[in-house]
Amino acid sequence: MGKVTGFLEFERVHEAYEPREARKRHYREFVARLTDEQAAIQGARCMDCGIPFCMNGCPVNNIIPDWNDLVYRGDWKTAIETLHSTNNFPEFTGRVCPAPCEEACVLRINADPVGIKSIEHAIIDKAWDEGWVRPQPASHRTGKRVAIVGSGPAGLACAQQLARAGHEVTVFEKNDRIGGLLRYGIPDFKLEKSVIDRRLEQLAAEGVRFRTGVFIGRARPGRGILNDATQMLPAAKLLAEFDAVVLAGGAEVPRDLPIPGRELDGIHFAMEFLPLQNKRVAGDVGVPDLWASGKHVVVIGGGDTGSDCVGPANRHGAASVTQLELLPMPPEVDENPVWPYWPTRLRTSSSHEEGVTRDWSVATKAFVGEGGRVKALRAVRLAWRDGKPEEIPGSEFSLPADLVLLAMGFVSPLQSLLAEFGVERDERGNARAPTEGANAYATSVPKVFAAGDMRRGQSLVVWAIREGRQCARAVDEFLTGSSELPR
Repeated sequence: MGKVTGFLEFERVHEAYEPREARKRHYREFVARLTDEQAAIQGARCMDCGIPFCMNGCPVNNIIPDWNDLVYRGDWKTAIETLHSTNNFPEFTGRVCPAPCEEACVLRINADPVGIKSIEHAIIDKAWDEGWVRPQPASHRTGKRVAIVGSGPAGLACAQQLARAGHEVTVFEKNDRIGGLLRYGIPDFKLEKSVIDRRLEQLAAEGVRFRTGVFIGRARPGRGILNDATQMLPAAKLLAEFDAVVLAGGAEVPRDLPIPGRELDGIHFAMEFLPLQNKRVAGDVGVPDLWASGKHVVVIGGGDTGSDCVGPANRHGAASVTQLELLPMPPEVDENPVWPYWPTRLRTSSSHEEGVTRDWSVATKAFVGEGGRVKALRAVRLAWRDGKPEEIPGSEFSLPADLVLLAMGFVSPLQSLLAEFGVERDERGNARAPTEGANAYATSVPKVFAAGDMRRGQSLVVWAIREGRQCARAVDEFLTGSSELPR
């Protein structure tokens, strides 16, 4: 424990944000990491609890008290070694993770928690600046070949771990760049893509091969699923050429809203809108012309994906942005009423702060068009009783809507891919695979494994990293009979 009375002496310090109107004029990251001095003070607030609930709250079980203390003492190099021992990509989680660790912090019972996420952000960015993040190639090669389908955080974490164990790893991605939803689902102002690229250089130096524009399967995905593939490979080819296959794609099938007027132009899934802006920022030419400029934008869905649509819409210069949510408005609470668990509370993102009208307990009933394009939507207010919604008589209303973005979550992985491999699925359409025991992460098909959203459904980046790491250990044990990789 760095400073016994630190949590009594020091207040939580938040990372600095660029002013709203200034940051709306660009797509760069606008959150400044803590200075070394600020991070040390935050580290001093950690109480090094006898039972570190923060570690249990963190899906990758980061050794949080240890690196808090190391930052307080100024030993940044050991801090990044400790952080990397449980998390392959802290630069991703330090930017986009909602920080369940902080909700589990003991201080959260009646005060502001330790700024764990901001300390993590500071550690990894300093490590990159100092040149401490270097390739760690395997000292020996096993001769075993592993194919990983999907290049999001689960696939990349699995690939890095297996490459370091000495296996020959090839990552297949259907889109034109590596990164999955990190690349094309998260706006650049939350995660600049150079942050991904520098990590990919490390993976390549460790022996990971990347094949982009390759779709595994024979049935192309439907609307709402990004696909830049120029080549298609049957699952049988991977099964014949590799000793193990890991399915690590995302839960990409979006939830639709089949109501009258759905066929009108101007109604798009979030993942038809978000990737286009990321491609423009990357310098791509010929990007489809889908903009929010001068339009009344309605985002249906109150979660993170909906928030991610709000930010670009404002940067495009939308006439108005409205975000609708079917569920009731969450309570505004300061402490965590269900500590150390994840609470239901009103969460306001940086994109919300930039300008949006948020409305809850609203069901969209129909889209109204003019000349084949959407111009408005009709909705009704709901009363929730015993967990069930009831329409409130006489509460119907209309909203102008030139662009509607459906951001109501994702229902499952791509079903044609799982069918192509013949993998057994659970009741939600995910690949069925246990996480414990001798067959951890193994599917019903011999030598085929599954991890991340492909196995657990729509979830967080930090859960994907955890499952990718654990799956890598399971694959290593399958290929060699034992493994020294951590879980």
